[in-house]
Amino acid sequence: MTLGTMTTTQAYGEPSYWDNRYANEAGPFDWYQKYPSLAPLLHLYITPHHRVLVVGCGNSAFSEDMVDDGYGDVVNIDISSVVIEAMRKKYSNRPQLKYIKMDVRDMSAFQTGSFDGIVDKGTLDSLLCGHDSHQNAAKMLEEVGRVLKDKGVYILITYGAPIYRLRLLRDSCSWTVKLHVIEKLLSEGSSEHKKWELTSVVPLDDGGSIEAVLGKNPDVHYIYVCTKDDSLKTGLKDESAVN
Repeated sequence: MTLGTMTTTQAYGEPSYWDNRYANEAGPFDWYQKYPSLAPLLHLYITPHHRVLVVGCGNSAFSEDMVDDGYGDVVNIDISSVVIEAMRKKYSNRPQLKYIKMDVRDMSAFQTGSFDGIVDKGTLDSLLCGHDSHQNAAKMLEEVGRVLKDKGVYILITYGAPIYRLRLLRDSCSWTVKLHVIEKLLSEGSSEHKKWELTSVVPLDDGGSIEAVLGKNPDVHYIYVCTKDDSLKTGLKDESAVN
C-alpha cells in the first residue's frame, strides 16, 4: 500500500490509528525507500557526528541502519505509543538510538535548534492524506524549522512532485532547497539505466517543473533537501545548479 492510494477519510493524525496498525503489523516496514538506497545522499548532507531526528519512525529499520553506518546520535519520534515501546525494547542495547513518543506537530519537548538533520520518509505525506491536511502539514513544518539548527537540513522523501510540494515548503520556513530523485522500482544492485543519479541535483524551472529533465510523470520518489538559513528574510530560495 502506498500513501498515494490512501483515502483522506482516515485519521492519520490520531494515535489510535497508528497504535492499531502497529499492534497488528508483523516485522519492520520502511516507507518508500530503505537506508542502503538513500545512504549516498545522506552522506552528502548529514555527517556521522551530527545529531539526527527521524520523524514518524514507525517500526522501520532505517535508523538502525544509520547507526550501523556510523551515525552516533539518532533520535526517533512517533505518535504511536505502541510502536515506540516496541522499538525501545528492541534497541535497548543501542544507546545511539533513542525513541520518544511525540506528535511531530508539537515538538515542544525539544529546544529550538536541537538537531543538525531531520529525516522524513512519508510523515508529511501521511498528514497531507488525513483530516485538516494543510493545517497539520503547516504545523509540522513550522516545528521542523524550529528544532533545526541554522544551516541544518530537513530531508523530505515523498511522492509529491515539486508542483505540489514547493509552495508548501516556501510558506513554512526560510530554506534553501535542492531537489534529488530516486527511482521507485529500481532494485538494489540493478544494472537498469537510471533516469537521474541520486546524488545529482535536479534543475528546477521557475514554476517547479522538471518535465524537461525527467519527462512527464516520472516513476520516482522526490527528495527535497531543505537547508535552514536564518539569513533569509522571507520564503525559500531554489538552487537549481550543482555546487
